[in-house]
Amino acid sequence: MVFRQLFDPQSSTYTYLLADTATRGAVLIDPVFEQARRDAALVEELGLKLAWTLETHVHADHITGAWLLREKLGSRIAVSRAGGAEGADRQLENNEWIELGKRKIQARATPGHTNGCMTYVLDDHSMAFTGDALLIRGCGRTDFQQGDARSLFRSVRSQIFSLPDECLVYPGHDYRGLTMTSVGEEKLYNPRLAESIGEGDFVGYMEHLGLAHPKQMAIAVPVNLKCGKPEKTSSLEPEWAPLTYTFAGIWEVQPHWLEENLRAVQIVDVSPGRS
Repeated sequence: MVFRQLFDPQSSTYTYLLADTATRGAVLIDPVFEQARRDAALVEELGLKLAWTLETHVHADHITGAWLLREKLGSRIAVSRAGGAEGADRQLENNEWIELGKRKIQARATPGHTNGCMTYVLDDHSMAFTGDALLIRGCGRTDFQQGDARSLFRSVRSQIFSLPDECLVYPGHDYRGLTMTSVGEEKLYNPRLAESIGEGDFVGYMEHLGLAHPKQMAIAVPVNLKCGKPEKTSSLEPEWAPLTYTFAGIWEVQPHWLEENLRAVQIVDVSPGRS
């Protein structure tokens, strides 16, 4: 299994790349609009074929890169039917499976942060991608987008804490630089959702968070309800040359194009020792 954990610093969002090594088929979980070029470059450099982008929920803090990646790489978009997003290729129900070559990913409905939250679980129960339902020593808020604290409590207990203790948990966000946890750790140490905490205490805590709404909410939610398709769909790529964007973050032009267009460009030698 190919696995990469990617990060968007502006929204503190994690994007996850998984691929079957035998078939090279891949999925991206929670791609970010501004990072779509980066993600596409990594997929291409690793020799993968992006089959699906999966959304854990309709995000309020960033715009998804799902539509851009479908335009660029031909991938399909899968979302929770309960989330209400339009334009997806597949509307997922609880306990449906996404094929990934010889591997499979299970979609488990975990509503509470939003109505349409999904947790994606690898077929051998070794990894779970929980979005905002379960964070590292925390959880997503429940005060907008049909959020419901009781629903979230029951979702985590029934759909995530029912996994093996050694199952690694990869959240949708982290704001302290932490990267992963495990089911066993969260059952013991999560200050909101540990097994020692009752539903009533959790609900009371969540109802008094008093947090401001995400800054991008008014922009992000309407676009994400269209799977990230912008109002204007003109090309977002530079068009002055057939450029390739690398995972290193560098735009490259092919030597044969440069040779054919020498009169139209200025070449600067930046080799060490040259002036």
